[in-house]
Amino acid sequence: MLKGTSSELEVTQLKNSNWKQNLFVIFDKGSTMIGLVLLFVILSIVTTDFLTVDNLINVTRQATVLCIMAVAMTFIIITGGIDLSAGSQIAVSGVVVSGLIVAGVPIPLAVLLAIMVGGVIGLFMGTIVSTQKIPPFIVTLGMTTILSGLAFVYTQGNPIAVSDAAFRALGRGYIGPIPIPVIIMVIVVVIGHILLTHTRFGRYVYMIGDNEEAARLCGINVNLVKTGVYVLGGAVMAIAGIILASRLSTGSPNSGTGSELDAIAAVVLGGTNLFGGEGKIIGTLMGVAIISILNNGLNLLDVSSYNQLMIKGVVILLAVWLNSIKARKKMSV
Repeated sequence: MLKGTSSELEVTQLKNSNWKQNLFVIFDKGSTMIGLVLLFVILSIVTTDFLTVDNLINVTRQATVLCIMAVAMTFIIITGGIDLSAGSQIAVSGVVVSGLIVAGVPIPLAVLLAIMVGGVIGLFMGTIVSTQKIPPFIVTLGMTTILSGLAFVYTQGNPIAVSDAAFRALGRGYIGPIPIPVIIMVIVVVIGHILLTHTRFGRYVYMIGDNEEAARLCGINVNLVKTGVYVLGGAVMAIAGIILASRLSTGSPNSGTGSELDAIAAVVLGGTNLFGGEGKIIGTLMGVAIISILNNGLNLLDVSSYNQLMIKGVVILLAVWLNSIKARKKMSV
């Protein structure tokens, strides 16, 4: 009798365990998509302009800078790192490319040099993080102030206006019906996805984020890979900064302020584990869509900029909270 009761109890516990595991899998895989669909439906109902073709094209074009930043941030966060200097990197790359063009440097060369500057910034941060074992949070927070100061020194505090139509086309032009920034964004996303999922470098990125010591024992040059991730991140952030400067026709030391928070929120909303080892570019795309649609919807609803900051702050906290819940669930399942 007791044996039968024990067996029934074990079966019941197993069923409960399977039910919880299945529920967690559904939550883990579908939460971002569910949130995106709900946001899309709600804004379609409460605003009359959201579903118009012009507005949807505008949302996509506005999302390009954030999306490119988020792709770079995905690599960094998967390794267990963070980059709080992303907004300042946007400002530096914008003022560098604008200053070079105004000085008479050909646009392709100016763009290439600005991207190289971004790569050098990433190299500097990555080297410190990987070799000196200083937490990325501290390194990138310090670099935020340094880079912001450099941008203001370079411009003497004044925005650099660029009147060159060819440069402005990078941020405003079209190829057929498709905005050029969207084409650049798609190229960055595709390359990022391939790097992360179909290359040895991508596998190493996941392994380091999952267990850095185990990766080192497997023969992976952890310092080199982590530095490479920050170099890649700096170069890609520079591309985002160039597009923003082109769209505004101005390189400003104030541009990009706070954009790193949107990028981090998009990555985390997209399912990337804030503690490293897990994440996908596809998920990041959905996170970017949520942030971009939310920004657009708040503007259409004429919500004040101050209230928008509070709402986005709540979204970031919610994203981190959900990420923490998923991390704890995976440890217990």
